[in-house]
Amino acid sequence: MIALIQRVQRASVSVNQEVVGEIDAGLLVLLGVEKGDDNARAERLAERVLGYRIFSDEQGKMNLSVRQAGGSVLVVSQFTLAADTQKGMRPSFSGGAEPAEAERLYEYFSDCCRKQGITTANGRFAADMQVSLVNDGPVTFWLQV
Repeated sequence: MIALIQRVQRASVSVNQEVVGEIDAGLLVLLGVEKGDDNARAERLAERVLGYRIFSDEQGKMNLSVRQAGGSVLVVSQFTLAADTQKGMRPSFSGGAEPAEAERLYEYFSDCCRKQGITTANGRFAADMQVSLVNDGPVTFWLQV
């Protein structure tokens, strides 16, 4: 399971010009689900995302997690993160989880964030989405479990 996380001042996701999820300061999480991923990996990745210290403390150092900073999370499914780009000029998506399992784990990951008390918004699984964000920093990290 892969999370590309971006520290944002604000972010939103729209489907057919309708905003379906939005947050103010926090993390935009682009989530890719791979074959073999399971609940335990989703839980571990949620723990890492919510605990990752990428927000500034009083001294301006990255020492605070989204939890400590009082931020929110916007989770957007991003199957292209599971692409194999090692060969050729076209990505292979054979490493991605089957859609039904990917959606289940996407929802499970989001629920794990909510259960930790984090305000969590979502995109719409498998939809053609438009994501808008103001990346703060810019700060972007790739986490994988």
